[in-house]
Amino acid sequence: MKFTIDWLKEHLDTDADLDTIVETLNRIGHEVASVENAGEKLADFRIAKVISAEKHPNADKLQLLKVDTGEGDPVQVVCGAPNARAGMVGVFAAPGMYVPGIDVTLGAAKIRDVESFGMMCSERELEISEEHDGVIDLPDDAPVGEKYAQWAGLDDPAIDIEVTPNRQDCMGVRGIARDLAAAGLGRQKTLVEAYEPAGAQPVDSTNGSNGQRIEVQPVEGEGEPSIEIRTDDPEGCPAFFGRTVAGITNGASPAWMQKRLRAIGQKPISALVDITNFVMIDLGRPLHVYDRKKLGEALFARRAEDGETLVALNGKSYRLTPEMTVIADENASHDIGGIMGGEETGVQDDTTDIVIECAWFDPARISRTGQQLGLMSDARVRFERGVDPAFLQDGITIATLLVQALCGGKPSATVKAGSPPVPEKSVAYDPQLCATLGGLSVPSDKQCATLEALGFTVRGEGPFAVTVPSWRRDIDGAPDLVEEVLRIEGLDAIPSVPLTRAEGVATPTASAEQKRERKVRRAAAARGLNEAVTWSFISEAEAAVSGDAPWVLANPISEDMKVMRTSMIPGLAAAAKRNRDLGASTVRLFEVGRRYLADGEHPTLGLILAGRNGARHWQDEDTGFDAFDAKAEAMALLAAAGAPTDKLQLFGDASGIYHPGRSGRLCLGPKNTLAEFGELHPATLKALDLDGPAMAAEIYLDAIPMPRASSHMRPAYAPPGQQSVTRDFAFLLDADAPAGDLLHAVKGSDKQLIVDARIFDVFTGEGVEDGKKSVAIEVTLQPIDKSFTEEELKAISDKVVKAAEKVGGELRD
Repeated sequence: MKFTIDWLKEHLDTDADLDTIVETLNRIGHEVASVENAGEKLADFRIAKVISAEKHPNADKLQLLKVDTGEGDPVQVVCGAPNARAGMVGVFAAPGMYVPGIDVTLGAAKIRDVESFGMMCSERELEISEEHDGVIDLPDDAPVGEKYAQWAGLDDPAIDIEVTPNRQDCMGVRGIARDLAAAGLGRQKTLVEAYEPAGAQPVDSTNGSNGQRIEVQPVEGEGEPSIEIRTDDPEGCPAFFGRTVAGITNGASPAWMQKRLRAIGQKPISALVDITNFVMIDLGRPLHVYDRKKLGEALFARRAEDGETLVALNGKSYRLTPEMTVIADENASHDIGGIMGGEETGVQDDTTDIVIECAWFDPARISRTGQQLGLMSDARVRFERGVDPAFLQDGITIATLLVQALCGGKPSATVKAGSPPVPEKSVAYDPQLCATLGGLSVPSDKQCATLEALGFTVRGEGPFAVTVPSWRRDIDGAPDLVEEVLRIEGLDAIPSVPLTRAEGVATPTASAEQKRERKVRRAAAARGLNEAVTWSFISEAEAAVSGDAPWVLANPISEDMKVMRTSMIPGLAAAAKRNRDLGASTVRLFEVGRRYLADGEHPTLGLILAGRNGARHWQDEDTGFDAFDAKAEAMALLAAAGAPTDKLQLFGDASGIYHPGRSGRLCLGPKNTLAEFGELHPATLKALDLDGPAMAAEIYLDAIPMPRASSHMRPAYAPPGQQSVTRDFAFLLDADAPAGDLLHAVKGSDKQLIVDARIFDVFTGEGVEDGKKSVAIEVTLQPIDKSFTEEELKAISDKVVKAAEKVGGELRD
């Protein structure tokens, strides 16, 4: 939700400065995301007057201007704007100034052999609007030499706040003003005071019992509208108010309204469209305006027909379903109800008669429709949170008053089809709950004043009977009222109280699984990997790379966060891309998190390696990571997690995320996969928008067997009583056969006496037949109570040879 300070002060009578407003917003629960001041980047631009304009001697479309900047002698400027002329007043940029719209710092220059000392600026060059057909043409009485931003009122800071989903009442400037007034930052103005500068008069108002509910007297109409208004979908659209206004003149909205909209990033379009956008931002009340001459005899809400299509105002065509609500006439649908209007019946510059629609739509229906269509709009954001159901008549009245003030015309009476679901909710509230639930003691009279300032009606002296205002659908019980009091008082005012602790040593509470995650996280960091924390939500396209069916969210934050991750790789790839884009030459990231599969959630450690493998050095080649680097990291982290790494088997059939032939699985048996590693497949890199090559690994922590319970006492060190013995064996093996299988077979041939085995040489070439390789293995034997005899050594050797033969190994002569 974005607004400017001047806009806020149309609803809030306050002398507070920007810093105080920002601090208060944060204190009462409205996180300030950013504060921008367009006037700061335009601070040095000045109003200047063109004294003379002559033709450029070397160019037909250029002019030589003599410009009075109000600072000494006139300066010469070469200008190509078609509207530049003698006597005009515009905006001047001197050499050395930065022009944001063209991203250029000016300097004195020669243009077609004629010197130019600055420029006259267009609105697009100052990023005020997209207008660039000519330079800015100011009124003749604009003061030459003064700063343009200050004179034009552009020095108005814009505040962008993150409105939480439960605070639908603060999706308008008026709601924010109400909260700030309750926090002691001034007085909330009545609607009459707020709209008086807009010329929307006369407006009669009466204060409600709590001094906050303002009822605007409906505009007196000329009679019934020239169109039938009704709702045929009472579930999706319980209330549909409408009226016609005839004889209007559409055109550009006034400067004050355009300024408000541009300051928050809205593009002014026309007076009628700008009015609906202004009321939506100002009061949190979305509206829509139709061209009456493009409609039939009736305008009504109904369910869409299956397969019905509609071209929206964004120019895109949408296929609708019966679960969606549309606004239609007897011929076709013209509006995706509560989300976006249709292109066909939108108002144009030549529109003379209009229909103003002010409706209340079911929030759940709006949310589902927006998700299915992948369509987001400012109206949807408000309707799916729930707009004030008691503000329909006031909303359509204010819109009508603005139309009359800016476009003229004669309104009809308002037709009210259906009735809005205005809640009548009362909560019993004991003021003592503020201390018992919130930890802060606040006097009862102060709590009462706070709640009344927020729009609640409070009756009684002991336990209060609190009536909830129609715009606060998030209030369900007394704890919610405690929250309201506390946030206005300030959460920082709650005293810090340490938890009581029992005497003695605390009992450990971490589970074995949690301890394993902590251990493997520390091990990864110790190996030089940087920990990343990424979203558990990813897009459907990112989830598709793993091939597993994802969990789809019923109400996703966005289309890019629609499903739960089925792999750690997409999030790590996105983090790696951000680091590479920021100039990191080496990326070594890991994350411990959860994968969400059909059978539940699975704790997993993922890692990714990209870029250079080490720092640059003149003696080292510029090498990157390979699959063996990923395997080494996986093996080390499996060991840290307590996996029996000496028993692991290597299989080459990793999942489709990885490059075949450059990846593998580490398993305890063919079915229990503990980890996957390797180079990411080119298709995976393309899907994740990551420049390759990149290596990755995933360690499935829940697949690692938990160690048997043991004593906390470390066993006494007992070195063997006999010297170990080593024997070397060389086997012929098929060239494409994995040497790891041979090593595993050799180590398992005598589990009692063979304590270690390792490959120390692999040879192909002279003396080894084609299609074969020679694998040399060093076997370490450990006698128990006496030295080996020759017969015992031969028996062990025979076991080794026999085990090797089972996996295709043949003892070399």
